[in-house]
Amino acid sequence: MTRLILRRLLVSLAVLWLVSLLVFVATLLLPGDPARAILGQQATPERIAALQHQLHLDLPVWQRYLDWLGGLLTGDLGTSTSTQGPVTALLGDRISASLALLILAAVLATPLGIGLGTWSAIRRDRVTDQVISGISLVIAALPEFVIGVALVVLLSTTVFKIFPSVTLTTPGEPVWSQPAQLVLPVATLVLVVTPYITRMMRATMNEVLDSGYVEMARLKGMPERLVLTRHALPHAVGPVAQVVALQLAWLAGGVVVVEFLFRYPGIGQALIDAVSKRDVAVVQAITLLIAAVYIVVNLLADVVGILANPKLRTEAGR
Repeated sequence: MTRLILRRLLVSLAVLWLVSLLVFVATLLLPGDPARAILGQQATPERIAALQHQLHLDLPVWQRYLDWLGGLLTGDLGTSTSTQGPVTALLGDRISASLALLILAAVLATPLGIGLGTWSAIRRDRVTDQVISGISLVIAALPEFVIGVALVVLLSTTVFKIFPSVTLTTPGEPVWSQPAQLVLPVATLVLVVTPYITRMMRATMNEVLDSGYVEMARLKGMPERLVLTRHALPHAVGPVAQVVALQLAWLAGGVVVVEFLFRYPGIGQALIDAVSKRDVAVVQAITLLIAAVYIVVNLLADVVGILANPKLRTEAGR
């Protein structure tokens, strides 16, 4: 088990290095000159050259990449060209705000999706199964911004005026100080993620319930509750963990649209601002952070899948 986890960890580190290389190259391909974008079109060539030297834009590309990579390894994400301050200071509060949003959505969506998928499988081909499957299919077909707008119309503006449609937090105030403003962003993310988990859990659970070892447990007279908890769920959770990981990893990237829609002060809003201001250091830091979250979540999903599935656990222990 330890060797397998270490091997997956090394692969994840290699993937993260490749992502850092792609992110750096992609920011180089952005149109325009960062120095000219900062100083404006009326800047003189001397001022542009001085700013390029200050930002190390006059160095060879390979040296700039090594300097940037070395800064990442030491916790230095660079300097924001829009604020002239460290990127870590700019993103500190925004990362905590986005984490609060993602953790709440994950904590609600994961058990909800697994529970609905399991219940739908138990009630297979009945009205409950058809209703859950139909609703989850409809919601899964909707983009996140459509779900967000629908929630705003339903719960904030036209039908009911219960929750604020945008974030009202003042600078320096944590977003969780006003819990009501978290409801609509979190609900949007939960509604986007839950249908995929539900449908995968239903399909996997149906397959497990038709398996031979579950049928044997029933023939032995074991209560249905124990059949589900001891035999069915452990074998169904493993494959579903991969889908859960993909959906939770999607949250790290999909949160950009949701944060923009609700004017939420997280990394998604910071990424949009950085792109519009040509703040390369911030764009690089946020993109790499999202990629790191994606890789870590998938690594944890692999471990959970192995621990939950007796067959995979036995093979890993050999």
